[in-house]
Amino acid sequence: MPPAIVVIGNFDGVHRGHRALLREAVRLSADPAFVTGPSPLPVVVVTFWPHPVSVVDPARAPALLVDLPTRLELLRAGGAHEVRVVPFSRQLADQSPPTFVEGLIAPLHPAVVVVGENFRFGRQARGTPDTLARLGEGRFAVRPIGLVGVDGRTVSSTAIREDLARGDVAGAAAMLGRWFAVRGVVQMGDQRGRGLGFPTANLSVPAGLAVPRDGVYAGWLTRADEPGPPLPAAISVGANPTFDGHDRRVEAHVLDRDDLELYGVDVRLELAARLRDMVRFDGVDALVAQMRRDVAATRAMLGPAR
Repeated sequence: MPPAIVVIGNFDGVHRGHRALLREAVRLSADPAFVTGPSPLPVVVVTFWPHPVSVVDPARAPALLVDLPTRLELLRAGGAHEVRVVPFSRQLADQSPPTFVEGLIAPLHPAVVVVGENFRFGRQARGTPDTLARLGEGRFAVRPIGLVGVDGRTVSSTAIREDLARGDVAGAAAMLGRWFAVRGVVQMGDQRGRGLGFPTANLSVPAGLAVPRDGVYAGWLTRADEPGPPLPAAISVGANPTFDGHDRRVEAHVLDRDDLELYGVDVRLELAARLRDMVRFDGVDALVAQMRRDVAATRAMLGPAR
């Protein structure tokens, strides 16, 4: 196996901080200090699944920002030539730092290992970038990358989850470097929206994945099965209290379209702005009037089609 630039991390969300690691890895892959042949070194990303906290402390397991296929897509788009998904287990968590390095890192023949400055590994997370550098001395270099800040805040998956819990999808987007998105297959709903003049695409809230605080948002719907521009949509998150709903779901009404056949289609809903809280209305007429206002607000918020 030829030498590689190895990047290690959890990469939940593949946010701006994660992409800073990828950019540095891509830069190093062509650095003459490490490249001896005519071609750049491959960039190999090591990520873990499931989330380590879900293994070592299941009660504190975080809701993930993206599913695993989306994480892999984003890592490859960021410059990874190969992504190694390591199954995280109690056994792995209990390894000593030297065992971790010899079992997971050394076999990749790294010329350089790129990590965040807060990277921890091995039993009780005792390993640090300095530990990694000592264990790799004479075999590979270690390049720790500083944390990234946006608007005076440190970018992290935890901070993004906190924004989503407040319904602050704009704050989450600033840290992600893209709109936060919910992805899923459109399912048959109660079909009330169509009867009210507002047909919706209904997605069940994916288990284990982060969803913003209940409310109504402006955003876009994109089909995964065919190319085309994102469609502006008013998106609700919640259990539809006006009709005594109990199942939390995400519903998207695409503006000015009642001809879409989306049942069974994999779609992505990008959330750009929060419009209002989810509330219970005194009857259908009040709900329909508010839905008209939501559509108007969505149109004003999103502006011209993307």
